[in-house]
Amino acid sequence: MDYQFKEIEQKWQKFWADHQTFKAESNSEKPKYYVLDMFPYPSGAGLHVGHPLGYIASDIFSRYKRLKGFNVLHPMGYDSFGLPAEQYAIQTGQHPAITTEANIATYRRQLDQIGFSFDWSREVRTSEPSYYKWTQWIFMQLFNSWYNLENDRAEDITTLIEKFNASGSADVKAACDEDVKSFLPSDWATFTEEEKQTELLKYRLTYLRESTVNWCPALGTVLANDEVKDGFSERGGFPVEQKKMMQWSMRITAYAERLLQGLDTIDWPEPIKEMQRNWIGKSVGASVRFKIEDLRSTNETPDSGLRTSDYIEVFTTRVDTIFGVSYLVLAPEHEWVAELTTPEQKAEVENYIAQTKKKSELDRMADTKTVSGAFTGTYVINPVSGERVPLYIADYVLAGYGTGAVMGVPSGDQRDWLFATHFNLPIIQILDAQKDIDIQADPTKEGRYINSGFINGLTYQEAVPLLNNWLEEENVGKAKVNFRQRDAIFGRQRYWGEPIPVYFKDDLPFLIKEEELPLILPEIDKYLPTETGEPPLARAEGWAPAAGDHFELSTMPGWAGSSWYWYRYMDANNDTDFASKEAIEYWQAVDLYIGGSEHATGHLLYSRFWNKFLKDLGYTKEEEPFKKLINQGMIQGRSNFVYRINDAEGKPTHTYVSAGLKKEYKTSALHVDVNIVENDTLDLNKFKSWREEYANAEFILEGGKYICGVEVEKMSKSKFNVVNPDDLIERYGADTLRMYEMFLGPLEQSKPWNTNGIEGVFKFLRKFWRLFHNEAWEFTVSDVEPTKAELKSLHKIIKKVQDDIERFSFNTSVSSFMIAVNELTDLKCNKRIILQDLVVILSPYAPHICEELWVQLGNEAGSLSYTAFPTFNADHLVEDEFAYPVSVNGKMKMNLNLSLTLAQPEVEAILFANEQFQKFLDGKTLKKIIFVKGKIINVVV
Repeated sequence: MDYQFKEIEQKWQKFWADHQTFKAESNSEKPKYYVLDMFPYPSGAGLHVGHPLGYIASDIFSRYKRLKGFNVLHPMGYDSFGLPAEQYAIQTGQHPAITTEANIATYRRQLDQIGFSFDWSREVRTSEPSYYKWTQWIFMQLFNSWYNLENDRAEDITTLIEKFNASGSADVKAACDEDVKSFLPSDWATFTEEEKQTELLKYRLTYLRESTVNWCPALGTVLANDEVKDGFSERGGFPVEQKKMMQWSMRITAYAERLLQGLDTIDWPEPIKEMQRNWIGKSVGASVRFKIEDLRSTNETPDSGLRTSDYIEVFTTRVDTIFGVSYLVLAPEHEWVAELTTPEQKAEVENYIAQTKKKSELDRMADTKTVSGAFTGTYVINPVSGERVPLYIADYVLAGYGTGAVMGVPSGDQRDWLFATHFNLPIIQILDAQKDIDIQADPTKEGRYINSGFINGLTYQEAVPLLNNWLEEENVGKAKVNFRQRDAIFGRQRYWGEPIPVYFKDDLPFLIKEEELPLILPEIDKYLPTETGEPPLARAEGWAPAAGDHFELSTMPGWAGSSWYWYRYMDANNDTDFASKEAIEYWQAVDLYIGGSEHATGHLLYSRFWNKFLKDLGYTKEEEPFKKLINQGMIQGRSNFVYRINDAEGKPTHTYVSAGLKKEYKTSALHVDVNIVENDTLDLNKFKSWREEYANAEFILEGGKYICGVEVEKMSKSKFNVVNPDDLIERYGADTLRMYEMFLGPLEQSKPWNTNGIEGVFKFLRKFWRLFHNEAWEFTVSDVEPTKAELKSLHKIIKKVQDDIERFSFNTSVSSFMIAVNELTDLKCNKRIILQDLVVILSPYAPHICEELWVQLGNEAGSLSYTAFPTFNADHLVEDEFAYPVSVNGKMKMNLNLSLTLAQPEVEAILFANEQFQKFLDGKTLKKIIFVKGKIINVVV
């Protein structure tokens, strides 16, 4: 039979499912290899052709590693909590679980029909209680832990309590809040339980704190920075504002240095590592205290407000410039702003704060050109010079970074120079090497200090340690390392997420008991906040703790379930642990992780954080979760356009002109569904029936065809350029789709989708199938020994594919397969020895056709996935023969295959014994033979 791909693919997909062909064992004697894809959120639209790109690459590699003798874990699951299902629930009233289940069914069907070798026995869904039980459990471990800076790791909170009991807070070196108390052990003993829990909350690795957040009123939730773009939510495009809320946070900053150092130990793309380095943002500098000038009596303390100190603390990487400070800036959302604003400046400051709330933090950081701010009316005192310094607020300072305050040195920083120029503030030269500071700032560190008090005449290298020592001696500052990274907000005011396993008693948070896990997401009547503005969980009737006032009403953020899921795959059905010690010791870490670069400062960072935490507590062994990371490029849409003619008044007509003729008319370009276009030629009848408005369309054709315009854009439903893999599989088969996606270009690069070339890959597979069949399509292979040419062709492709897969160059393998099949076709090869090895080599790319041929070759069904990859033999590539072109009097007459070891006398003897050559001589007298080894034989008669 001809290549019946539909029957073949359905047959083997069923076989793999029935026999659990790809089920991995956790006690194999084989070396392990763990291949992981970033699991998908199951959206309602299902997969388009861009989604499987990374999955196909990881599947090829997984199948290859099995053939190389590895015990491969290649699992799949679903990151199934998410906003889209909840938004749909708000619109329709349908429970998100029902929507999610239907979406997962679509995804599973699509994934199965592409022929992935996933171990489905380990499937996880983050929205299943059996899974999020362990997400909640990890939250509880974080709550019950603190970070001991002396040991540089997380420890159980009981070790901190022991320190408090023994020596108070004096000897504690911890990652904690800034406002922790100083106390003796005797003081700790007299604290009430409420006071103790309040203080411990300042040390816990997950804690409650008032934070400035990205609040999206339309979505009714807080968004992470990477979910906000240009002041709008990435999903839905709704306005986002800055708002202060009591929020759960994770103390990821405790791990900042380890997260930074760990990047040097992993094989990740350098751009991703650089993005994380910049996000963490390590800075070495000094912390300096500027005393707030108080117009009241120096003995009088503030009688109201939030201010707890007479100092504003700033962090600077250029403490050497402190004598050049001409102003200080607070973040507009800083909690002391209202208290430090004088009555005369109140209106201006409040107006500025209102304007700032309309911008996201990312927008504020990105805008380096706009100069704005407001004077508070208050002054602070420069600790080294005693000079009065005006205090401003400005939106380029963020409350969550450092102390929420910065010092302005206009002569050395261009942003500060612009600010000082705008507000007519002094610009003080501090180094004799600074130039043209009346035109722009000069950040040089060269020269010697001037106008700088006790460091005058010193160099940068001399001044910095002297200043740091002086600040510490005077108790107004110290040398310090700072990080840009802030603690991660860990909560959403939404329904469809993991319940946080916390209840409140007298406004303090307490964990539920471990035996009460999972804390199940309750049923509610609506998926909206309550009328009083509380999160949707407040609608749950009868959902209350056995002790205490109420459960936490926020749910976990979207990144919670994905921050540990690779461990659950190791032991997915374990009821007593998130994964057994034995499974974790065997699988260790992910060897190859494939997914998008858009997760650089989200999932990929949070996963590293949680992994390090679990290692600190002894639950896991590896410091880093993902040894190697590959970011697949995006498959972009290839949009098609029709051109509607407009009349003289600019109104649209019902006539559409082909792309090549559109310059002759006034037209409007309209996206058209790419699925009714083939090779850029529009199917006119399908276009007319596509949408009602086109039913009466008329066309101006070129060459009898309507040629559409083309543009490469993001694949999107709104652009009608989404190509459904179901349609291509129906027409060409999954093996063709798999190979074509790899053929499009290098895995890491973005490239446009173009269905026009898929026909060539389909023809290749048909030609491959043909090697095993005679003219009547009967399966026919020979057990005759292969020729040298056939062995050479085989071993070329063995080496090429092996090298390509090892370096993830899948696209070049596809073209090499085509060359190999063409060579074997020309050689009329049907030798079993050659073709059986070729089936094994091609099977990672096109598994269905190869499984079928493997069985037809007489092998056991299902054994192909675990056979051995053919061994490359370089001897078969050695050129020991050459097809000499034989010419008579300069005219090419024939080719003669001869060993390259033969000398001229031996060549002449063979040549003259050749009957075909004797015919060319035709009895003429031989004058001479010109012989060049490995090149030519020229006979002169």
